[in-house]
Amino acid sequence: MESLIEILQPVFDIKDIKRTKRGIFFIGRFAVEKNYAINYIKENFNSLGVVPSFSKDNGNIEIGVFPKVEEEKLNFRTPIILFLLTILTTLFAGSLQAGANPFKNPLDLVKGVPFSFSLMAILLFHEMGHFLTSRYFKVQASPPYFLPVPHPLVGTFGAFIKMKSPVPSRKALLFIGGAGPLTGFLVALPITIIGLKLSHPVAMEQVKGALSLGDSLIFKILAFFFAPEIGRGKDLLLHPMAFAGWLGMWVTALNLIPLSQLDGGHIIYSLIGKKVRYVAVITISVMVLLGFLWPGWFLWAIIPLFLGLEHPPPLDGLTSLKRNEKIFAFLCILIFILTFIPIPFSGIGVE
Repeated sequence: MESLIEILQPVFDIKDIKRTKRGIFFIGRFAVEKNYAINYIKENFNSLGVVPSFSKDNGNIEIGVFPKVEEEKLNFRTPIILFLLTILTTLFAGSLQAGANPFKNPLDLVKGVPFSFSLMAILLFHEMGHFLTSRYFKVQASPPYFLPVPHPLVGTFGAFIKMKSPVPSRKALLFIGGAGPLTGFLVALPITIIGLKLSHPVAMEQVKGALSLGDSLIFKILAFFFAPEIGRGKDLLLHPMAFAGWLGMWVTALNLIPLSQLDGGHIIYSLIGKKVRYVAVITISVMVLLGFLWPGWFLWAIIPLFLGLEHPPPLDGLTSLKRNEKIFAFLCILIFILTFIPIPFSGIGVE
């Protein structure tokens, strides 16, 4: 600590020092020209084996201190095993959706291919969007880890990557956060369209007591143009590809919720910096209210208890986004609006 303060004192007026679970932060103002101070701090922090981050907070400059992360060799063994296991669990789920019983006849797993291929494609492109963009911006990130679960409806809890080094800038944070949802959404669109064209209407009596799926704006639009027309007393029985597309878009919306370290949290932080904490408070309040419509939102409202309201700052949090970068951010927000579903699931029945 004394060495850090000694480095900062000639170029930075320290008003306060915060110690958090994310690291040490010095709060104050530059005592000399900004660019000179930043280069001086970077060079001298590097000699101590740490890297600084720079961000604005309530009119002050906040300098964070993070350990330098050495580049690690990528390990694909575990991710590949989990990927193959998730293919298997989604094949089981898709087979059961098709009315087959793979437990009695393993060959029935073939009937799960449309669902498994569709959902895995959406999830894989989503995560590879994050992974490849991270590598482009020289951020160390793990390969995608898929989460197989023996669930008869979906067969997976999705996938994730883990960033192991600080993000260099707001721009990098924006594109790393937005690349996954945008790529997954673009893959989900044609899958959903094909699935809707293969879906067919059924009488309400045939689906009494079944699970009813809520509609996002984009799903309503696609259904209007591509789904078979539904007459009175009928509902649409989704083809497994359409259901996979619905799931993919719902996952996109969940990831784009502007909370903590979700993709949406990355995007909002890239736009407004430390003020993201106020957006998080509003988001949690909305989640609590939506919880009275669908109890699952209560779970999402408590996520910050584990991840925290604060977002880790990029190393350069002082340089704002350019116009074209802001357009990309608002495109991601538009995708969130189009894919969000207030009541994702509900029971149905006929009188």
